[in-house]
This record gives sequence, structure tokens and C-alpha cells, in this order.
Amino acid sequence: MLKKFFILCSGADKNLLEGCSEGEQTKYVGIGATVFFTAVMAFIASAYALFTVFDDVIPALLFGIVWGLLIFNLDRFIVSTIRKRDRFSSEFLQATPRIILAVIIAIVISKPLEIKIFEKEINTVLLKEKNAMALNNKKEVANYFKSDLDKNKSEIDSLKSAVTRKEKEVSALYSSYITEAEGSAGTKKIGKGPIYKEKREAHDLAMTQLDSLKSNSSQTLLEKEKKAKMLQADLDKKVTDTQPIIDGFDGLMARINALGKLPLLPSLFIMLLFLAVETSPIIAKLLSPKGEYDLKLEDLETALHATLAQHKYQRTLLVKTSATMHDKVYEDIAQDKELYKMQRQKATELLELQANSFVQKQKQTLT
Repeated sequence: MLKKFFILCSGADKNLLEGCSEGEQTKYVGIGATVFFTAVMAFIASAYALFTVFDDVIPALLFGIVWGLLIFNLDRFIVSTIRKRDRFSSEFLQATPRIILAVIIAIVISKPLEIKIFEKEINTVLLKEKNAMALNNKKEVANYFKSDLDKNKSEIDSLKSAVTRKEKEVSALYSSYITEAEGSAGTKKIGKGPIYKEKREAHDLAMTQLDSLKSNSSQTLLEKEKKAKMLQADLDKKVTDTQPIIDGFDGLMARINALGKLPLLPSLFIMLLFLAVETSPIIAKLLSPKGEYDLKLEDLETALHATLAQHKYQRTLLVKTSATMHDKVYEDIAQDKELYKMQRQKATELLELQANSFVQKQKQTLT
């Protein structure tokens, strides 16, 4: 049962192969097994590749089955259409497009499996890239809000600086009139003289201005600080909202790019392994000598070509002979006097009927 299945996979003529030797049948069983297991690997690779895209098992399995059947059909077609020739160069030339196709299929099949085999290493690369993307995202968002934050902070600092300057001015005026009263500075006279009063009035005026400044700027400072908190909250929200996009940077293309950043040699060996598996049926047919099955198949094809050529020649000859015979028959008929007289009489009668009909129509038109 398994032998018949693998012969079916090889694309060989089952009836023709049954009459061949056991060794010839074993060769095609091996080719069919290679075709089948290549399709199985194609199914696994494509199912995993689609699972990384949609993260859903059912669509991945359905697509994997379709892709596996497609690869199976292509491989079976490639192997079954290669014919053994008398010269290796002609065989190789015939197989070249099929080898190119096999190389493409091998690359497509191997890439998802490489991603699965090196999954841990790829996850490490992706983690580094995600961290770098997160930092860059924070910088870009911060730059986006930077002008508003800097402007708001500058306004807050300006208000606070004005209050601080005024407080220093009040403090200096307070020290000035106190030291004047103590006699330790200014006029050096102890007591509350005219100079003391002037300094005290200047201090009181500055104090009034300070209170007014604090009263006017307190509400503005509250609004500015509230705005600063809102801007910072918007910045944090923007970073939080964009983080899931960075966390979702785990698709097929991202993993393929991450695989490209790993050392080339291990990935190359895996691809070469799949390339060897995919091209092995073709290489086996190219390197194997012309066997019993190939000779029988060639005999059938040449017999069919000879039969078709003979049929074509017979049809051409039949048409040519028939045309010659018909030409001769009609030539003999044309020389028959009795037939000529009969045709002449019928033509005369037809002309008379046409003339009478024309006269009748003319009379009807005149009346």
C-alpha cells in the first residue's frame, strides 16, 4: 500500500512501472517518498509562517494544507516531466527551469522553519529592537510636547522669579530700616528719625507691592502648573498608547529581519539542507542511467509519435486523392451533351419566368 502511494507521488505511470524490475520500482518509490516528505515540510513551514502572522491555528492549518498540496503538485510535475536523453547536457538543459523553481521553493520552505529553530535568538534581537524603539518613541513624543512644556515652564519660572526678586527687595528694605533704627548702618544714629521713616515707608510700599504681586500671580501659577500637569499627562498617555504597537512588533517580516541579523552560517546550512531535499528527486533522475522504465516510456512515446505522423500523412493523402477524383468527375460531367441540353432548357425556363414576373409587376405599378 505504501509502495503504491509513493509511486503515485513520483508521477510515474503505474501500469508501465509494474512491468519493470524491482530495482526500477524502488528507485521511483524513493523519488515519490522525497516528493511527499518535501510537501509535509512545506505544510509545517507555511502553517507556522501564517500562525506568526494571524496568531490563529485554524487559518494557519488550512493555508498550510493548501500550500503543502501546491508544493506536492509542483514537485510531482517537475519530476514526472523530466525525460532521460542520450546526452547529459540536453537533460540538464531540460531540467534547468525546474531546478530554479526547486531552489525558489526550498528558500520559501526553509525560511519559516529557520525562524522557529532560532526562535530564542530572534526573540533576543526583537527585545533589543523593541527597547530601542520604546526609547526613540519617548524621545519623539517628548520632542512633540517640548515646545509647549518649555513655554509653560518658562512662564512659571518668570512668575516665580518676579516674586522672588520682590521678596529679596522687601527683605533688603526691612534690613535697611531696622539697621537704621539700631544705628548700625545708614546714618549711624540710634532712633527712628526721618531717614528711618523714609526707609520704613519704602519697605511698606514694597511689601504692599509684594502682596499684590503674590495675589495676582497665585491664580496664574495655579493655572500654569495645572497646564503643565495636563501636558505631562498627555505626554505619558501618548507614550502608553503607542507602546502596544511597539510590543506588537513581532510579525513575520520583523522575525525575518531579525533572522538576518544573526550569524549567516547556521541559517545557510539549514537552507542548503532544504535545497538538497527539494532538488534531490531532480538530481537523482539526472544522475541515474536510463532505466527500464525510461526505455519503455520512450518506446510508447515514439510509437505514439509514429502513429500520429502516419495518421496525419494518411489524412493529407486522402484529402489530396479525393480532390483529384472530384476534379476528374466534374470534368467528365461538364463534357456530357445530354446534361448540357437539360441544364440549358432549365435555364431558359427560369429566364422566361423571371421576365413574365417582371412584366406583371410593371403593369401593377402603372395601374
